Amino acid sequence: MPTVQVTDVDLKDGDFLLDVREDDEWQAGHAEGALHIPISDFVARYGELTEAAPQDGRVHVICRSGGRSAQVTMYLAQQGIDAANVDGGMQLWAETGRPVVTDDGRPGFVL
Repeated sequence: MPTVQVTDVDLKDGDFLLDVREDDEWQAGHAEGALHIPISDFVARYGELTEAAPQDGRVHVICRSGGRSAQVTMYLAQQGIDAANVDGGMQLWAETGRPVVTDDGRPGFVL
């Protein structure tokens, strides 16, 4: 399964990030600009991803630590989408000093 390091994801450079954590985790804090579709709703909301994701770009999938995002990454690969699991997830995202925000733009935290 394709995997990328947190430090290789550059949202300012146009990389696409899909956060598959649950609502309470997202509300506590997330990467600004990520698309949020909880894994529990993923199949039902799959169309939201296909509408938002770049047609010729990679979908970087993230969760808290990498387990749930790995499942979604495998599913996306089976659908023919170029996807990669973000190794270490939001925990490593925050540990490496990458910004974590709430919906209103305030500093957040990883739940």
